[in-house]
Amino acid sequence: MTRFFSADEVGIRHPRRPAGLLGLLALLVGGCVQVPAQDPGPSGPFDPPPPSLRRLTQGQYRSSIHDLLGEDILVSGSLEPDAAIAEFFAVGASATSISPRGVAQYETLAYDVAAQAMAPEHRGALIGCTPTGASDEVCARASLVALGRRLWRRPLTGDEVGELVGIATKAGTTLGDFFSGMQFAIAALLQSPNFLFRAELGHADPEAPPTAKRLFDGYELASRLSYFLWNGPPDDELLAAAESGALDGREGISAEVKRMLGSPRARRGIDAFTSDWLQLHGLDDLVKDTLLFTQISPEIGPAAREEAERDVQRMVLDSDGDFRDLFTARETFVNRRLAALYGVHAPSLDGFGLARFPEDQPRRGLQGQIGLLAMNAHPTSTSPTLRGKFVRTILLCGKIPPPPVDVNTGIPEPSAAARTLRQRLGGHANGACLTCHRQMDPIGFAFEHFDGLGVFRTRENGVAIDATGSLDGTAYSDGNGLASALHDHPDLAPCFVRRLYRYASGHEETFGEEAQIGRFAAGFKNGNYRVRALMTAIATSDAFRRAGQDGE
Repeated sequence: MTRFFSADEVGIRHPRRPAGLLGLLALLVGGCVQVPAQDPGPSGPFDPPPPSLRRLTQGQYRSSIHDLLGEDILVSGSLEPDAAIAEFFAVGASATSISPRGVAQYETLAYDVAAQAMAPEHRGALIGCTPTGASDEVCARASLVALGRRLWRRPLTGDEVGELVGIATKAGTTLGDFFSGMQFAIAALLQSPNFLFRAELGHADPEAPPTAKRLFDGYELASRLSYFLWNGPPDDELLAAAESGALDGREGISAEVKRMLGSPRARRGIDAFTSDWLQLHGLDDLVKDTLLFTQISPEIGPAAREEAERDVQRMVLDSDGDFRDLFTARETFVNRRLAALYGVHAPSLDGFGLARFPEDQPRRGLQGQIGLLAMNAHPTSTSPTLRGKFVRTILLCGKIPPPPVDVNTGIPEPSAAARTLRQRLGGHANGACLTCHRQMDPIGFAFEHFDGLGVFRTRENGVAIDATGSLDGTAYSDGNGLASALHDHPDLAPCFVRRLYRYASGHEETFGEEAQIGRFAAGFKNGNYRVRALMTAIATSDAFRRAGQDGE
């Protein structure tokens, strides 16, 4: 049986260098530093970190099983949990291994999935021959060569095939059934690090000096492309492109990106990025005080997550529109439960449909949706600080350190002199806390027209709400003004470029990549902020096709 290897066992390093001098300064002094997207200049050198192994995330594991073995195969049971690094699960996948408990979980799942795959309703699509007996070596070999290539995302070596065929025929002979024997071989494929980890290590360029950056081969690029754009494995067409050498050049990669973005699987890929970027996993278990928020139900969080994902899908894949319009749009996708919270007519009796936010509410864009408002609030109240921090750090790439350990972060209770949360925060954020709160609270006050669940209101404790605020010198009276200020903020688009590159590359960007990120940002602006073009630019770049030398 193929045994497990961790990322540490194969000696892959995970460098975590601060992103430039401003980032280092923020770490050293512990202060609040707004760190815009850095650009050493268009001629700056490209110096990527060494390659790494990337463990499949839970979503990637499930999509790989469904795409390769059957959509209706159940992946039931626990999986090794994902870990977020630099705010992305996609980055955590490059630095996490598998625990002993995780090994047992993957083993249990492997045998369960393999048993389903060899059930009569599935095995016809996976076994391309008719076995002549319980230990038909020829049929087992032909089937495992094809299955292994898809599951391991590359051709198997002769020794690997021989080992798997031996497992299948020995088990088939013992059990007296060919397909029962194949279950053990498929389980071995699924437990292997060749399936559970994306081994994108690259090789030395034969036409370049020894110190040059490493090139990913066609099969490694096929995996990088498919998990970037589909959050799932390469299909047969992409593997064929790798085999033919079509992925060795930018034109071939560009053609595949165009094809892949036209596939239904691209929606799954966009959803995975959107969830990582906006941290929508926080909506899966949304907790609110049911006495204060009587409209809350277990369905609200997942529905709000789907709303945001559908809106980004529409912008990227359907309209190919200006990315910045995500933050000023009045149209959104809702189902009946969300429509009731927004106070609009449900566009569909069942499922989601396109609706428009009420014109008399200062609600626009992703940041004005139920999901992001509810997620960035407390179980019993709103939080201008959390909502402002989300805009400052996630959308604008600012740096806000955690509060000092000895600081009381509690907020005074309402009083006759301070009845609204804004009034209570005004007297609370002082001294050492004031510098950081000034980076967050003036943004978050613009959302005070929406309660802790994100439902519109005009008063708090009988007092008319003051939603005035400012964003880096741009003042506004409510959420509508914030939406416009955010749309035009000079750090919004460069921050998005940085986030998308971080997701695609699977590591926190290093200083040696800043010049390339700056070039991506310039191209994004010159291309009228079209995300599809940005994804193509990233996928065809040296930053995506190469890695640094191990040991640099």
